[in-house]
Amino acid sequence: MKFFNCLYTLLFGVAVFLFFGWAYPHHLHYQEQYQLFLFDCSYVWEIVKLPGGMADLLGRFCTQFFLYAWVGALIIALLLSAVQLLTLRLTNWGRFFGLSFVPSFLLWLFLLDENALLGGVWAVLLTLLATWAFNKLPSGWTRRILLIAAIPILYWMAGPVCVLFFLLQAPHLTSRPSPLTSHPWMGFAIPLLLLAVMPFILSSCLPVPTDNLWYGIHYHRYPTEFPTLLWLATLSIFVLIFIVRAFHRSRKSLEGGQLFTILFSLYTFLLMGLLVWKNSNFKAEKVMQYDFMASHQQWNRIIETINTDKPNNQIGVTVQNLALAMRGLLADHMFEYNQNGIFGLLPEVKRDATSPMPTAEAFYQLGMANFAQHAVFEAQEAILDYQKSARCYKRLAQTNLINGNYDVARKYLMALQKTLFYSDWANETLSLLGNEQAIAKHPEYGHLRQMAFKDNFFFTDHVTPEMLQLLFSGNKNNRLAYEYLMAEYLLTGDLDNFANYVGWGEQLGYTAIPRHFQEALVLRWSMRHEQGEPMPAQVSPSIVQRFSQFISYIKSPTMTREGLAQNYGDTYWCYYFTNIQR
Repeated sequence: MKFFNCLYTLLFGVAVFLFFGWAYPHHLHYQEQYQLFLFDCSYVWEIVKLPGGMADLLGRFCTQFFLYAWVGALIIALLLSAVQLLTLRLTNWGRFFGLSFVPSFLLWLFLLDENALLGGVWAVLLTLLATWAFNKLPSGWTRRILLIAAIPILYWMAGPVCVLFFLLQAPHLTSRPSPLTSHPWMGFAIPLLLLAVMPFILSSCLPVPTDNLWYGIHYHRYPTEFPTLLWLATLSIFVLIFIVRAFHRSRKSLEGGQLFTILFSLYTFLLMGLLVWKNSNFKAEKVMQYDFMASHQQWNRIIETINTDKPNNQIGVTVQNLALAMRGLLADHMFEYNQNGIFGLLPEVKRDATSPMPTAEAFYQLGMANFAQHAVFEAQEAILDYQKSARCYKRLAQTNLINGNYDVARKYLMALQKTLFYSDWANETLSLLGNEQAIAKHPEYGHLRQMAFKDNFFFTDHVTPEMLQLLFSGNKNNRLAYEYLMAEYLLTGDLDNFANYVGWGEQLGYTAIPRHFQEALVLRWSMRHEQGEPMPAQVSPSIVQRFSQFISYIKSPTMTREGLAQNYGDTYWCYYFTNIQR
């Protein structure tokens, strides 16, 4: 039977590892980018001085490794397997061995939420380790005194989840009279009272709301969110052990029935596994994938991804258009993919921690360093649990370096020096501060300095065509700015302004007018040819011929929206007639 127990434990760990490493990796990247773990005494003290601080510190330490998804998946697999093994040690599960996996599966469900913090899992693990250690102590009044002393220590290390320790030790507290009283229930009442009054005492000493001291400070990124699944996982350990022990007493033995044990464990696995899969947010995973690829400037990978699965959300479309532009494909291919107007090009910066980041990446690549800096700073300040972000610190250091604000850039870089995975980059970048020649020769920072605005002006959160015109006028080599300007006119249907500025492309060395530009020119001509305006000479005959077919199709009585998308969905004309001229 031990062979099957070990096999199931191994299969569980492998399943967790494959799930987070293969199916859910970008949730791990998301977690890593919204914290800044520093190897610094003051940083560590700020964490551990609060209840649950040790669990939070361990969680943050592990989360920094989520930069590499497979390493993060291995860490989570080891933690959840450790919870299962410790749960298994707490009682004789017998034929109901499969139930020992339920708390770990519930923790797995908890971690499906991108705002669930790994400190919650560590809190459960620390509580189980303390319970396992105390179970090895001999019974007696010494153990009771140690139990009472351990409760506030464990509360400080793991937070209120340590109530599980008290519940699992309750039988030892009530089995014999206390040395302080002849009634056995007094041994239970003293630690219970201690648990009850600790949040009230601490709320008067710490700048933390009392509610948070009851359900946990560092278990979830939302400070006001009750971590339901974490508490279900915690309390399920006590409930399941209680049920199995009660069954044990009533049936005298749980041994035997190996086939039943194997099948019951398999049924538990399948049921909980199905529950995990059904509750997985793969839509959010896809959005996070686009954001991650943009942050690491993986333009080719983005294009490969959108060719397989075209995005239809704002972040995905923003990243899609940026990748197309960075590879010189936007003007020829943008309408082969889903577009949602100007909101998929340069969306307004919202006051949250996620949506501004892809927009900030587009600002940065355009040469709009101040815009990027503003968006990234706002995103960092909107992080729900008030942490700092390694990703944001890196970008803020870059924008300040480009703008020549070296003292501010140094502040961010010196913080990144204290990290594990960003310290080498920080040291290299520090050597550039104040070195104008080195910055001018740098392939990224020197280029972006040349692309930047030359004059100051007042700007809003939304980039206007006038700003893009000014950006391109300042540097006629800024192809990205020009194509974004043209794309803005196309997406809004402003064909007159488009025609006024389409000639600017000659300064960029186009050998031919991009396909979508030709489509827009022939469409504009069709609206004006009755006034005697000639067909633009730059439009190729094949574009003119296909446009004639398009006009014939939309005038046909058999025209359908599905047929239009199937036959002409890759053209600007289809976008114009379905999104602008409805």
